[in-house]
Amino acid sequence: MMKRAQSDTLGFAPQKDIVYNKLLPYADRLDDESNDLLSKIKGNLCRAVQLREIWPGVLFWTRKLSTYMRLYGRKFSKEDHVLFIKLLYELVTIPKLEISMMQGLARLLINLLKKKELLSREDLELSWRPLYELHDRILFSKTEHLGLNWFPNSVESVLKTLVKSCRPYFSESATQEMLDEWRPLLCPFDVTMQRAISYFELFLTTNLPPELHDKGFKLWFDELITLWLSVQNLPSWEMHLVNLFARLANDNIGYIDWDPYIPKIFTRILRSLNLPVGTSQMMVPRYVTNAYDISHVVLWVSSLLGGPSKQAQAQLSGLFNSITSFFHPSNHGRWLMKLMKLLQRLPFSVVRRLHRERYRKPTWLPPIPDSHKLTEEDITAFVESMMQPVLLAMFSKTGSLDAAQALQNLALMRPELVIPPVLEKTYPAMETLTEPHQLTATLSCMIGVARSLVSGGQRFPEGPTHMLPLLMRALPGVDPNDFSKCMITFQFIATFVTLVPLVDCSSALHERTDLTEVEREMCSASAEFEDFVLQFMDRCFALIDSSTLEQTREETETEKMTHLESLVELGLSSTFSTILTQCSLDIFKVALEKVFNFATTNIFETRVSGRMVADMCRAASKCHPAESLKVFVPHCCNIINQLAVNEEVLNEEELDKEFLWNLQLLSEVTRVDGDKVLPYRSDLVQILQLTLHLKCKQGYTLACNLLHHILRSSALIYPTEYCSVPGGFHQPISDYLPIKDWGRPGDLWNLDIRWHVPSLEETSFAFYLLDLILQPELQRLQRFAQGTQDMSRDDVLQSLTIIQHCLLGAGSLMPPLKGEPIPELFLHRFLAAANVLILSANTNQYFCLDIFQIISDLMHFKGSHKPEFDSRWKSFNLVKKSMENRLHGRKQHIRALLIDRVMLQHELRKLTVEGCQYRSIHQELMKDLLRLSTSTYSQVRSKAQSVLYTALGTYNFCCRDLIPHVLEFLNPENGSVTQQQFKGALYCLLGNHSGVCLANLHDWDCIAVTWPAIVRSGLSSAMSLEKPSIVRLFDDLADKIHRQYETIGVDFSIPGECCAVANQLMITGNPVPKEPVPSEEEAADGLKRQESKNFESVDIFNSRPWKFEHIAIGFLSLLLRDDHQLPPPAVTFFVKSLNHDSLYVRKVAISAVAGIMKQIKKPHKKVPELSGLVAGDRLDNQWLQYNGKTLPRTQQEWDSCVFVEKTHWGYYCWPRKLMMYAPMMEQPKQNLTREEMTEREQIIFDHFSDPVFINQFIEFLSLEDRKGKDKFSPRRFCLFKGLFRNFGDAFLPVLRPHMERLVADTHESKQRCVAEIISGLIRGCKHWSYSKVESLWELLCPLLRTALSNITIETYADWGTCIATACVSFLVVYFHHVFILSLIKHYITGHLADAFIQSDLHYALNGLAQQEWRVPELLHRLLQYLEPKLTQVYKNVRERIGSVLTYIFMIDVNLPYTQPTTSPRISEFTERILLQLKPLTEVDEEIQNHVLEENEVGEQDERTQAIKLLKTVLKWLIASAGRSFSTAVPEHLRLLPLLFKIAPVENDDSYDELKRDAKTCLSLMSQGLLYTEQIPLVLIALQEIAGSSSWHARYTVLTYLQIMVFYNLFTFMSAQKAVNDVRALVIRLLEDEQLEVREMAATTLSGFLQCNFLSMDVPMQTHFEALCKTRLPKKRKRELGATVDTIPSADLVRRHAGVLGLSACILSSPYDVPIWMPQLLMDLSAHLNDTQPIEMTVKKTLSNFRRTHHDNWQQHKQHFTDDQLLVLTDLLVSPCYYA
Repeated sequence: MMKRAQSDTLGFAPQKDIVYNKLLPYADRLDDESNDLLSKIKGNLCRAVQLREIWPGVLFWTRKLSTYMRLYGRKFSKEDHVLFIKLLYELVTIPKLEISMMQGLARLLINLLKKKELLSREDLELSWRPLYELHDRILFSKTEHLGLNWFPNSVESVLKTLVKSCRPYFSESATQEMLDEWRPLLCPFDVTMQRAISYFELFLTTNLPPELHDKGFKLWFDELITLWLSVQNLPSWEMHLVNLFARLANDNIGYIDWDPYIPKIFTRILRSLNLPVGTSQMMVPRYVTNAYDISHVVLWVSSLLGGPSKQAQAQLSGLFNSITSFFHPSNHGRWLMKLMKLLQRLPFSVVRRLHRERYRKPTWLPPIPDSHKLTEEDITAFVESMMQPVLLAMFSKTGSLDAAQALQNLALMRPELVIPPVLEKTYPAMETLTEPHQLTATLSCMIGVARSLVSGGQRFPEGPTHMLPLLMRALPGVDPNDFSKCMITFQFIATFVTLVPLVDCSSALHERTDLTEVEREMCSASAEFEDFVLQFMDRCFALIDSSTLEQTREETETEKMTHLESLVELGLSSTFSTILTQCSLDIFKVALEKVFNFATTNIFETRVSGRMVADMCRAASKCHPAESLKVFVPHCCNIINQLAVNEEVLNEEELDKEFLWNLQLLSEVTRVDGDKVLPYRSDLVQILQLTLHLKCKQGYTLACNLLHHILRSSALIYPTEYCSVPGGFHQPISDYLPIKDWGRPGDLWNLDIRWHVPSLEETSFAFYLLDLILQPELQRLQRFAQGTQDMSRDDVLQSLTIIQHCLLGAGSLMPPLKGEPIPELFLHRFLAAANVLILSANTNQYFCLDIFQIISDLMHFKGSHKPEFDSRWKSFNLVKKSMENRLHGRKQHIRALLIDRVMLQHELRKLTVEGCQYRSIHQELMKDLLRLSTSTYSQVRSKAQSVLYTALGTYNFCCRDLIPHVLEFLNPENGSVTQQQFKGALYCLLGNHSGVCLANLHDWDCIAVTWPAIVRSGLSSAMSLEKPSIVRLFDDLADKIHRQYETIGVDFSIPGECCAVANQLMITGNPVPKEPVPSEEEAADGLKRQESKNFESVDIFNSRPWKFEHIAIGFLSLLLRDDHQLPPPAVTFFVKSLNHDSLYVRKVAISAVAGIMKQIKKPHKKVPELSGLVAGDRLDNQWLQYNGKTLPRTQQEWDSCVFVEKTHWGYYCWPRKLMMYAPMMEQPKQNLTREEMTEREQIIFDHFSDPVFINQFIEFLSLEDRKGKDKFSPRRFCLFKGLFRNFGDAFLPVLRPHMERLVADTHESKQRCVAEIISGLIRGCKHWSYSKVESLWELLCPLLRTALSNITIETYADWGTCIATACVSFLVVYFHHVFILSLIKHYITGHLADAFIQSDLHYALNGLAQQEWRVPELLHRLLQYLEPKLTQVYKNVRERIGSVLTYIFMIDVNLPYTQPTTSPRISEFTERILLQLKPLTEVDEEIQNHVLEENEVGEQDERTQAIKLLKTVLKWLIASAGRSFSTAVPEHLRLLPLLFKIAPVENDDSYDELKRDAKTCLSLMSQGLLYTEQIPLVLIALQEIAGSSSWHARYTVLTYLQIMVFYNLFTFMSAQKAVNDVRALVIRLLEDEQLEVREMAATTLSGFLQCNFLSMDVPMQTHFEALCKTRLPKKRKRELGATVDTIPSADLVRRHAGVLGLSACILSSPYDVPIWMPQLLMDLSAHLNDTQPIEMTVKKTLSNFRRTHHDNWQQHKQHFTDDQLLVLTDLLVSPCYYA
C-alpha cells in the first residue's frame, strides 16, 4: 500500500529508501525535497561529465550523491540506479584518473552496489578487465618505487572492496577469460604464483545461477582443489585458495559435493590453529605467518554443515572435542586469540545461514536446495558440539566477550540447551563475594542471552521465571568499591529492564482464569517489582553518599569529576531512567517521592555527588514531567528566593551551598518537554533575572545552564518517551496483561512515536527570553568595545558565557549565516565587539577562548554537535549489536532502540542538509580566525587553529581563499612579522592530524604558490633555527607533505563512453532544463608551465640555510611523475645535486635521477608469438631451458636467439599472446651521438662523461654512511641500470678505472659501491649487441674474479644481492659465462681450508635460484660438483650447502597436471646418501660427534666421513622444511631410524650440533602434513624403530607420534586401521622395560584420550585392570651392601604398566568427572603401597587429580558415592600425601 502511494508522489518506485524517514514528524515534506535534490544531482552530474569537467564539477556532484544516499537511502528508480553505477564505473576506470579522485568515486560506487539483492545479473553487467587493469596498475606499479607515483595507503583496501562489490555482475564468459589471463602465472617457484592466486581469489565469480555452473566454478574447481591438496608446506598463497573455496562453498551450498575432501579440510584447519602439542615441539615460523584467516574458515565450515551425509558435523564435533581443553581458562598463549575468534564467529555464521534459508526474502541469488538445508537435528547437533568449549571460554583470560557473543547466537537457535547451563554458573557466581571475575564474566554472558531468556517461547517457556530472582540478586553488585562490577551490574539491570514492563500484575491472578502455569508464576512474581525499584534506589543512594567530594578527594586536588566517576554517573543515570521509563504509574509515584525526599533533605556539593542526584531527578522528570515539575520547581524556586532576599548574597564570591545545590537541581529538572515547562515560566524567568548576574562564577554558570535547557526544550524537535510498548502501561489489568509483552520487539510500522514539535507559544517564549537576556549583553559588549562603558574582566567573561549559552539553546531557531548583514540578529554587533576585543592589547587570553567557542558555534551549530552525534551513533550501534536478533532479521529491535534510530536520522539531516555555502561573512570570520591563529599567546593560537581547521573542513573551496593570507607571514620581504606570527602561520599550513593540510592540497594552483613559499621562508627575518620548536615544525611539515602527497592528476580528459552513459541518465527520469554545452578545455599545457615555474623559482634561491635545501629537494622529488617528463632545468638541478655536500640531498638526488632515467627510456618493440595445459618440462618449453651445446657464439646466432625473460612463463601453460622482443633491427637505435639526443639526455650525458664529475660521484658513493648498517642499495642499482640501458656503453671507459680500483680494495663501502655498479651493468646490457656484450664480459670476468678473491665477511651479503639482482628474470644464456666461470673454480676448492672460496658457489647458486626451473642441466652439474663435498668441516659451509640442496630439489614436486621434471630427483639422491651412511646405520652403539682437528692429514675412517655427511644432510632437511612445497615422505622415512638414534631425550644444554639438529629435524618432520596413503608407511617405520635396542629411540617414537597424530588428526581418524595400529603401539610401549619409556607412553595415551583420538572403552579398561592384578614376587630381605638396583622383574613391569594405564585415563580428563572415573580412582588407590616405581606413579596421579579438580570440587563431589568420598578424602589428605 505504502509503496504504491509513494510511487505516485515520487513519479517512480524507489529501490530501497530509509524507512526511518517515514516516522519523522515532517515526513510528508520529504518526497518533494528528495525529488528536487535528485533531479539537480542527475542534471548537474551529467552536465559536468559532458563538459569533461572532472574537477570540481563531477567531484562536487558525486559527493552530493553520496550525501543523498546517507539521507534517503537508495531512493531512485531501478533505471537510474543502473545508470548511476555504469557512469561511476566508467569514471573509476578512466586510466589516467588521479588516485584520490578514483578512491572517492570508488567508495560511492561500492555504496551503490552494496545491496546486491536490489539488482540482478539481468539488470546489470560489468566487465572485469578495466578493474583488473586498474588493480594491476596501482598495486603492482612499475614506477612507484622510483618515486614517479605516490599512492595513498588506503588504496589497496578500497580497490579490493570495489572488486568484491562488482564481482557478482561479471559476465558469464569472464571466468574463462580470467583463467586464460592468469594461468600462465602459475609457477610455484616464482612470486607470480602468489599474484595469480590472489587474483583468482579476488575476481572469480562464485554466484552464477546453477545452469551456468559449467561456465563458472566447474572450469577451475578440480584444478585448484587438487593443487591445494598437493601442497604440504603452507606457501603464502595457500591462504588465498582457502578464502576462495570458503566463498565458493558459501555461495553454492548443495551444488558441490565436498564429502571426499572433508577430513582433509578439517585436518588443515586444525593445523592452521597452531596449537602447541607434545613436549619438544619447534614452531615453523611460516605456519604462523601464513595461517588461514579464521573468518573464512568459519564461513567454509558453516557452509559444509547439513546435507544428506552429515559428515561435516561429525568432523566438527571431533574438532571441538580435540581442542576443548585448550579453552580452559588456565591455558594461555598466542594461539588463544584464534580459538576465541573461531568460537565467536562460528555460531554467528550458522545463524546467518539459517536466516538465509528460512527467513530471508527470496532474491535473484540461487536458492539452497531443500536436500541441503539445515534440519532441526543438524542445529541441535551443532549447538551441542559447541556448548562445552563455550562454557569453558566464559572465564577465559582474554575476557568473556567472545563467549557472550557466541552464547547470544546459540541461544537464538536452541535456548533450552544454552541458557540452563549458563544460569547454573550465574547463580553461584552472584552468591560469592570473593571471585569478582566470575561475576563479571557470567553477567556479561547473561546480557547476551537476555532476549532469548525473557521472551521464553515454545522452546524455553520457563525462561521468564528466572528474571526476577536474577534482578534481585544482581543488586549487591552496585558496589562503590569495585568499579567494573558496578558497571556490568548497571548494564545487566538496564538490559533486562528495557525488555520487561515493570508492572505489578498480581491482581490478575484473581481476575483472569485463562493463564498458564508459567504465566501465573510470572504474575505473582511481578509483585516484587516495586520492592526491586526501591532497593535499587537505596543502593544508588549509598553509592552516591560514598562518592561525595569530601570523601574522595584531598583538599588540594581538582574539583572536576574523574573519568571513572563520570562513567559511573553515566551508568547510574541511564539505568535509573530506563527503570522509571518501564515503571507503571503507581511504582513511579513511590519512586518520585523517594528521590524528592533524598534530594531535598540533603545538600550536595555540585561537582560529583550533586551531579549524580540531579541526574536521578532529571530522569524522573523526563518520564512524567507534569507530576515531577509540580514537586520540584516550586520547592527550588522558593528556597532560592528566600536565600536571595538578602542583597549581599548576589555579590559574594563564594555562594552558599544550599543556594548552589537548588540552582543545580532546578537546571537539571527543566530538561523536559517544552510545553510542560510553560506553566512555570514566570517563576523561571524571575530566577534567571536574579541569578544570571551573580558574582560567583559557579553560580552564574549554573544559571546559564538553566537558560540553555529552557531554550533547548522549547526550540528542538525530539521524541518524548522511550517506553517498550507504544502508549505505556496505564490501562487496567483486566483489559491488558503486561506480562504478554515481555521481550517483545518494537513494531516498525506502528511505532507510534510521541514527538515534541515546538508550538507557536514555545517559540515566542524562546524569542521573548532572547530579547530579555541576549540583547542587553550584546549592547553592553558593543559599548565596551567602543570605549563608552567600563567593564571588568569578570564582567566581560560573564557576558560571553551568557551569549554562548543562548546560542547553544536556541541555535536551531537562527537562520543560517547569510552574506548580507542580518538586521534582527545579533551577529554583526557581536563581531564588531569581538574584533575590538581581539585587537585591544590589554585583553586577557581567557576571553579569546570564549570568543572562539562562539565563533565556531556560529559557523557550525545547528542544534547538535557533530562529535556528540558521532558518539551517540556509535553507542547506538553497540547496543543494537548486543541485543539484536540475527536469526529473524527484519529490524526486530526493541522499541526504544528504533525510536533512538529515528532521532539519529533527524539529527543527521540537521547536520547535513544545511548547505555549506561559502559566503562573504564566512570569509570575514576566517580572516579573524587567521589573525587569532597568529597572535602572541600560544594557548590562543592553538585554540584558534583548531577552530580554523574545522571551518576549512566544512566549507568547500575556501582554502584557496585563505592560502595567500597565510603565506604573507612567511614572505621574507615582509619585515614586520614576529616570531609568534611566523610559527602560527606554519601551524596553519600543517593542519591537524585528521583534517585538511593546507600545504598539500590537491590542487596545482595552491601547490605552485605554497611549496616555493615554504622554501623561501628560510630567508625571513623571523625565522631562527636556534628555536627547536621552529625546526621541529619544519620537519613535521616536510614529513607530512611526504607522507600525504599523492600524485595529482594532470590529464583530466573523460573518454567517450562516459558521456554516452551520462546522456542516457539525462534522458531517463525527470528531464533537466539546462542545455548541455560540450566543449573541451586543455589543462595540461598550463600544468607544464606551472611545473617549470616551480623549478625556476627553486633555482633562484641558492643561498638558503641547509635545512631548506633539504626541504626544497624533497619537494622537487615529489613532483616526478610517469606521464610528464621533467623540464630540463630540473634535470640539471638533480644531476648536479648528485655531488652535493649534504648526504640527504645526495640520497634524494640518486633516487630522483633513477626516476628520470625511467622517464626518458625508449620503449622497446615487442611482437606476439602464438602458443595446451600440462605443467613441468615439456617439449614446447624445452627451448627455454639452458643447454650448454646451443649457446650463441656470434652476432648472427645472438640475434636469432629468442629470449623470454619472465621466468614463470611456459611452466604451467603459455599466455594467449606471448610478447617477445622484436629482433635487433627493429629496436630503437643505440649509441646515439650527442647531437641525436634530446635536451634532457644531453644534460645527463655531459655530466656523466666528465671525468671530474665521475671522480667526485664515485668518491661520495664509496663513503661509509653508518658503520656496519649499510646494505646494497637498490636505488643506486636502479640509477646505474638506467644509465647503461639508456646510453649503452658510453660511460664504460670513464668508469672502468674506478671499477678496477674499487675491486681491489677490501673496504666494505668500496666493495659495495662496485657491486652496485656491476649489477646495474649486467641488467642494463639487456639490449646491447653481441659484440658489446662479449667485450663487456671480457671486462667483467677478471673483475669478478678479483672481487671474489677479496671478499670479506662484511661484504658477503652485498655480493650475494648483487648477483641475485643481476640474474632476476634474465635468461641464463646471457649468463653462461658466469656459471662456467664459477664451475671452473673447481680446482681452487682443492684445499678446503679456505672456506670463502665456497662462497662463489653460493653466488652461482643465487643466480640459479633466480632462474628457477629453466636450468636442469646446470642443476645436475652443480649436484655432481657438490656431492663429494658434502662432508665439510665448516659449519657455515655446511649450512650453505644445505640451502643449495633445497634449491636444487625444489623443482622436484608433484603438483597436479605436472609432468616430472628433468631436474635432479630426491629419491635418487637419497639412495646414494644411504650407501655412504651405511657405517652408521649398521652399528647399534650410540653415535658420538667426532670433531676432528681442522687440518688433520691423511684419510679419516668411513665412520667420521659418514658423520660429517650426516650433518650436512640434516642441514638440508631442516632448510627444506621451511621452503619446499611438498615433503618427500618415502625418502625421509629411510632416514628416520638414523635420526631417532641420535636425537637426545633429555634437554641437555651442552651444545652438540648433531644432536640438536636431529631433534629439530624430527620435530619439523612430525608436523608435516600426511596423505592417507602415506600413513601406513610411516607407522611401519615407527613400529620397526619401536623394536630397536636403544631406549632413546623408543622414547622419541612416542614424542614423534604425539605431534604427528595431532597435526594429522582427521586424516588418521578417517582410517580405522591406522587408529588401531597407533593404539597397539602405545599399549605395547607401556610395557617397555625402561621406566622413562613407560612414563612417556602413559603421557601419550592420556593425550590421545584427551583429544578424543582414542576412547576409553571396556576392553581397554579390563586390559589395564588385568595387568594391575599381576602378582609380584615376595620381597627378600636384602643383605646390607647388596646392590639395591637390580633389573626389575617382568611382573613388576606389567603391573606398573597397568597402573600407568589407569593413571593415563584419569589424567586425560582434567576438568570434569566422567562416569568411569570414580571406579578407576578406587582401583588406583589399592596400589598406593606397592613397591617403587608404582607408588610414585599413584601419588603423582592423585596429586594431579587434586590440583586440576580443586576449583570446582563442589560440583565434582556429586559424582562420587559417600564411601568413595571417604576413601578419597583419606587418600588426598592422608599423611602419606606428604611422605
